[in-house]
Amino acid sequence: MTDVSEAFYLPTADPDVFLATPRTEGPWDPQAQHGGPPSALLTRAVERLPASIPGGSQLARLTVEILGPVGMGEITVRARVVRPGRAVELVEAELEAGGRVAMRARAWRIRTTSIALPELDPTPVAPPIPDAEAVFAERRWMTGYLGAIEWRFVAGHLERPGPADVWTRLRIPVVAGEVPSATQRLVTVADSGNGLSGVLDFASWWYINTDLSIHLHRLPAGEWIHVSAKSTLDPSGVGLAETELYDQHGRVGRGAQALMVGPRPAAP
Repeated sequence: MTDVSEAFYLPTADPDVFLATPRTEGPWDPQAQHGGPPSALLTRAVERLPASIPGGSQLARLTVEILGPVGMGEITVRARVVRPGRAVELVEAELEAGGRVAMRARAWRIRTTSIALPELDPTPVAPPIPDAEAVFAERRWMTGYLGAIEWRFVAGHLERPGPADVWTRLRIPVVAGEVPSATQRLVTVADSGNGLSGVLDFASWWYINTDLSIHLHRLPAGEWIHVSAKSTLDPSGVGLAETELYDQHGRVGRGAQALMVGPRPAAP
């Protein structure tokens, strides 16, 4: 039997159905998954769907709508091309959990071809990967999803309010028995932008994202993904988390999350 600590999801006899392991658990609710693993599973479905574009194509934008909490247990993921084309195509994927659609993703894939560009400014690069892994004072940052990621902070820290720059690497695959693509790795951690850059005390406030939108000018490569995250909050109870996303070769794109912000109920 596969050890549940080895992956976020276990495959089943049905290629569209997976079992979520405790490694998907998020910090907000022990009965709900963090948004990163299911977003990566939706990305996997998009990647595996044959393209309608002749020749090569590339994922250029992925938007994940979080329609409600994603519970533990069995989930179903399916994808389809909703707008085929010779140069661009639109793909839609859905994730069902507990008998309802909990997340929906839309992705644009654009044709790729060799073109002669004029000389451009060099692509920004991230700082070197620190030698030491992050140290956490509280156990909650070392279990579930958060414990399945290797965190190496360049600036800021998950336990301190404010912006953060961090190198990340998955300790486990998205699906047991598979090597995750670099894009799946990126999407898994991109959903952490709001938590990494939280400007309020986690114990007293929640700042939950309703979505995740990622634009890529280049597909990432390798195991390491750098996230540079900052959040902006408004007294209206709405906010925005923004992330710059890099691999070891340079910047690959940008992510954004709309935030719903509010105080946690006082303990009785």
